[in-house]
Amino acid sequence: MSGQNIFFQWIFWQFFEVPKNILKAWRNFLKFNLNYFSIPLLLKTFFSPWRRYKVSYGKGFDFGRYFEALFSNLIFRILGAILRSFLIFIGLLVEFFIIFAGIIVFFGWLVLPALLIAGLIFGIKIIF
Repeated sequence: MSGQNIFFQWIFWQFFEVPKNILKAWRNFLKFNLNYFSIPLLLKTFFSPWRRYKVSYGKGFDFGRYFEALFSNLIFRILGAILRSFLIFIGLLVEFFIIFAGIIVFFGWLVLPALLIAGLIFGIKIIF
């Protein structure tokens, strides 16, 4: 590569090396976001009680205590599902933002040389 013309080195760098690195970084951002919001784990434990809160049914069978524990555990599971759905929604919203930003950065990098040349031509036309 060192024996090539500097223009061809720049072309290779601009259109092959850096876009490959941009795609790697983009993938890392997407993986990090999934891990940060724990979306796969939240989906696996969607109906688990929130923060593992659980009311014991106690020993023996007391009708009132049984329904109190059943109702409390049901509330904790519903609360867990609501909060997990909110966190999943926020995580997926950030994921879509990362996808959109990655598309802009990737194609912006590829179009950057054309914008530079167009800006130079436009600037020269304004001057003269």
